[in-house]
Amino acid sequence: MKRISCWLILCTSVLALNVKAQNREGETGFKSIFNEKNLKGWHLSRTSHQGTTPKVEIEDGAIVMGDQPFGQGGVLLTNKSYSSFELKIEVKLDSFCNSGIFIRSNEGGAAYQIELSKPGNTGALYGERISPSKVMYAKELDKVWKENDWNEFHIKMVGDTPHVTLWVNGVLMWELQQPKNDFIAGATEGMIGLQCHWTAVYSSSASQGMPLDSWRPNAKVRFRNIRIKQLD
Repeated sequence: MKRISCWLILCTSVLALNVKAQNREGETGFKSIFNEKNLKGWHLSRTSHQGTTPKVEIEDGAIVMGDQPFGQGGVLLTNKSYSSFELKIEVKLDSFCNSGIFIRSNEGGAAYQIELSKPGNTGALYGERISPSKVMYAKELDKVWKENDWNEFHIKMVGDTPHVTLWVNGVLMWELQQPKNDFIAGATEGMIGLQCHWTAVYSSSASQGMPLDSWRPNAKVRFRNIRIKQLD
């Protein structure tokens, strides 16, 4: 009887933890796409101009990326493609690194990009190997940004002609409707990508006033709690 009771308590505890994980912050419909143990469900692009040899490790339940050798980056992509979705992901940036979250990416890394760089225009919507009809900037970012800590990005992309919204730490940064489909061949779905930007050799003058062009040696970008909700 005592063994059965212990087993029931253990099962109840595990179930409670699972329910808590599924209902994180009142969420419904989100599914984790990173198991916090390995890169199952992900792969490195072998055709990206960013490079093909970034250092990618799993540390304390997070994906940790850095260039390897110095100046060589790359893009880590989901195996699965998505069309309309909401993506939530926590990010921690070292200073003087350059990364991004790619949405609707192809294998070569052509995508819309949510910029990740400190200093720089973190939270901006850019294009990587495509030209968005409209770009956006997270002008209110400094009001919510937690320096040297984890920050949550919530990205919503809907429609063949993309309607894109960004929240950081629960606060709306921007929302826009593109006037046309900017993707190569009018693609309406693509992969989620995590970028480790290639860079020139770092020096105090390498950026020429634009720190995004430099990557500090041994700087890292970290990603965790990656979950997605597919939308109709």
